[in-house]
Amino acid sequence: MKIAIAGAAGRMGQMLIREIARTDGCSLAAALEGPGSNALGSDAGGGVKIVSDATAAIGAANALIDFTVPAATVAHARIAADKGTSMVIGTTGLNPEQSAAIHDCAKKIPILWAANMSMGINILLALVEKTASMLDPAYDIEVLEMHHRHKIDAPSGTALALGRAAAAGRQIKLEDVWRKSRDGHTGARPAGEVGFATLRGGEEVGVHTVMFAAAGERLELSHRAFSRETYASGAVRAALWLQGKKPGLYGMKDVLGL
Repeated sequence: MKIAIAGAAGRMGQMLIREIARTDGCSLAAALEGPGSNALGSDAGGGVKIVSDATAAIGAANALIDFTVPAATVAHARIAADKGTSMVIGTTGLNPEQSAAIHDCAKKIPILWAANMSMGINILLALVEKTASMLDPAYDIEVLEMHHRHKIDAPSGTALALGRAAAAGRQIKLEDVWRKSRDGHTGARPAGEVGFATLRGGEEVGVHTVMFAAAGERLELSHRAFSRETYASGAVRAALWLQGKKPGLYGMKDVLGL
């Protein structure tokens, strides 16, 4: 499989390129960066130059892996849909209009879109949903996450995915019960609320904990990533999995058979 990488000069992009190089069955077809990048023209690996022509880069590949920013991801998805190139999306922070655009593109090509590509996190998502279905609303649900100082969206896409898993376990809609921040005199915590706490600092790759807190006990389900390699490995695995799939929107649950 020929794979193109969007955001090829970034930390995640470089990790993805290294993962492709050591994975059987795939090769780096193109490396894409924005028009103003200082990396344009440099060697991304294996003699592949970093370019800004998204149409050419995506057209040269069987699959595109995109961990960039929402506006760029949507633009790339539209090109991929036109070119018939499958796509793996790890970008978070998309607004409703941008999310709708990804859904539209998935009518033409197979797209795997996940807030987190790690196997551990996706197992955690399944555990959180199951646990929430077993515990009644007397157990308050709080999602705590910490990432590096450079992360631009909060709460993280993974934290929101965990919140959605908890809400699904209780057969409710997360948007109806979430509390993304607290400040000042907030009053008592409403029953059934799903709260989020966000920490930023240093070079933390990713820490997520879901707490189920009752009057007499607290159950915690946690995951900590020590390297972006776990995300890169999952993304490349997902790209290979998409080969031959019908148009549609897929998730890591599909890849892992969860």
